[in-house]
Amino acid sequence: MVSIFDEGPFPPCPAPFNLCSHVLNAGAKTPAKVALAVLSEDGAEEMTYAQLKGAVLGLARGLQDLGLPAQSRILLRLGNTIDFPLAYLGALASGMVPVPTSSTLTEHEVAGMIEMISPALILHDPSVACPADPRCLNLEACRRMQRLPPADFHMGDPERPGYIVFTSGTSARPRAVLHAHRAIWARQMMFDGWYGLGPDDRLLHAGAFNWTYTLGTGLMDPWTVGATTLIPEPGTKPQDLPALLAEHQATIFAAAPGVYRQMLRAEDMPDLPRLRHGLSAGEKLPERIRRDWNAATGTQIFEAYGMSECSTFISGAPAAAAQGEALGRPQIGRKVAIVGPEGPVPRGEQGTIAVHRDDPGLMLGYLDDAKATSARMQGDWFCTGDQGEMAADGQITYLGRDDDIMNAGGFRVSPLEVEAALHDFPGLTGVGAAEVAKKADATIIAAFYTGPAPLDADALDAYVQSRLARYKQPRAYIHVPELPLGANGKLLRKKLRDHWKDTS
Repeated sequence: MVSIFDEGPFPPCPAPFNLCSHVLNAGAKTPAKVALAVLSEDGAEEMTYAQLKGAVLGLARGLQDLGLPAQSRILLRLGNTIDFPLAYLGALASGMVPVPTSSTLTEHEVAGMIEMISPALILHDPSVACPADPRCLNLEACRRMQRLPPADFHMGDPERPGYIVFTSGTSARPRAVLHAHRAIWARQMMFDGWYGLGPDDRLLHAGAFNWTYTLGTGLMDPWTVGATTLIPEPGTKPQDLPALLAEHQATIFAAAPGVYRQMLRAEDMPDLPRLRHGLSAGEKLPERIRRDWNAATGTQIFEAYGMSECSTFISGAPAAAAQGEALGRPQIGRKVAIVGPEGPVPRGEQGTIAVHRDDPGLMLGYLDDAKATSARMQGDWFCTGDQGEMAADGQITYLGRDDDIMNAGGFRVSPLEVEAALHDFPGLTGVGAAEVAKKADATIIAAFYTGPAPLDADALDAYVQSRLARYKQPRAYIHVPELPLGANGKLLRKKLRDHWKDTS
């Protein structure tokens, strides 16, 4: 039996269509219901669906009043506040193309992104790093827009550009991934295939407002079904989350594996009678964390697999059996394969996880880079770069990357980007970055370097702080006599990881 999962396509996206209109449609039927609660030790700051829609469409009106043409790109340099998703949805409602970015990026990194996408406008919180640019509109102006009369949704072809996200590729610069408005339509396959999500749920997401995992799983998807989303205020520690889950009667909890790990260090886990299950994404969930969470709370964690180029399409689900070691099954409506050099391989054999080119959640392509886009295609299959194996029942087991992309707390990071940031440091003659195991279920980014003598780690830290976001920065610097190279001069990162094992 060949490694293809195909139980029929998902219903097509309707036309005309607008991503933001789709997200806010269900909530319009319950305008007084709480759409969002930002949680703190003192209680919660709430926003109803009526207030959410009013702020989004007011901001859309303000953007349209600037006279920008449809599909103008708007870079979001905003902090971890509700302003971020409001700006994102407001831009989509107005017919613009938002470009969400992490507030942890440095001015150096943002300058490269600005050069790549040529935004017509930059929405900027002064507390967030951004080069001085006449296209910047400050946060206070954005907030004033939220109070304007509502705009109409800009309706159009669901295949038209909707938004851009950046992802690490096999180059020293992140790639800009262009998605269509219909990408949100595909996320409905997750509601039963991963979340078990309904309008009565209260979903608590542990991430920041300006993380795409939070933006999708924590905000837009609950709003699409008319549920309530709960977001801890900035600065909330993982050990404080169990109390918030209990106090605010969360029914679903979503976080990255590292957050679950830190929560489990708490001495006492409160009773969570309303919590049905947890969700995990961003990196592989260690089986030990799954077992320990179940023992501490009596609930399961359901894992999901997706990427910047395609919304989550493989997952465990409450409607299915306990997930175990496998990633899960492709969601109903998806067409997924495990491919080798000649195409899909027999079930039980290793290959590359791939999704069909017609998947509604698949990107339009890498911005202005048709060559890089076509390089990811093998016939009708978009190849993820991750290795997997499909069992007879369709369950897919993750077997690792077939390249050297690193994972830092749920963010994919190119080693070439880290190496480029360190390249010009005085006294350093060569550098190689690799993801290494700090302990059984935790990894870090390490930089291995050559030079006449070992360098001061604090000085290296200070140097990269101005060039790389915190999550991309190495947590260890290792001086080596030489970097391991293959016959063609290519850096052998596996040998770097082997060196770490030998010396740690």
